[in-house]
Amino acid sequence: MKILAIGKNYVDDKAELGEIEKGFQMIFSKPESSLVTNNKDVIYPSFTSNLLYEVELVIKIGKSGKKITEVEAPTYISEIGVGIDFTAKDILNQVREVKGPWELAKGFDGAAPISDFLPVSYFKNLKDINFSLSINGTQKQLGNTDFIIYNFAEIISFISQFMTLEPGDLIFTGTPPKGTGEIFKGDRIQAYIEGNLLLDFKVV
Repeated sequence: MKILAIGKNYVDDKAELGEIEKGFQMIFSKPESSLVTNNKDVIYPSFTSNLLYEVELVIKIGKSGKKITEVEAPTYISEIGVGIDFTAKDILNQVREVKGPWELAKGFDGAAPISDFLPVSYFKNLKDINFSLSINGTQKQLGNTDFIIYNFAEIISFISQFMTLEPGDLIFTGTPPKGTGEIFKGDRIQAYIEGNLLLDFKVV
């Protein structure tokens, strides 16, 4: 199973979308060992003192495909869930200084908590999905896929030009630009899709 993610994929104002020159997407990966499922608590890593959160919709691939067109791409989505892309920012700063890869900063154990998934048929319009994140009962992030730069179809099509997508592969599709921040031991994270609480855990 592959876990892939796209960076910098949302805008605050839809007017910005017309001003963005699309091109090469920023794709990175996380190892399977970074996953946390079943709302298990996440252990705060001992090697960082600056842990950041980003809430993201996560699409699950339902069938194998290579060089998928954007028209065909939505048929490759079987389910949609919500997840957290954790980043050890201090580690990320270190690897950026030497122009190194992001894996240590974004692929550590516990870096990718994910919820249970909803079937894609649950969603009437993939371009109008609301999702949000609360910490300790206070809403921190609010997103809607209408504000996305590269939509699900574009992400799937782009990735599939480079690698075969297989059933069960997961793609983190980006976070709203506002509200990302630092998480601390003892914080409770809750993430929602269309008002449904799907992800609920503590950082311990």
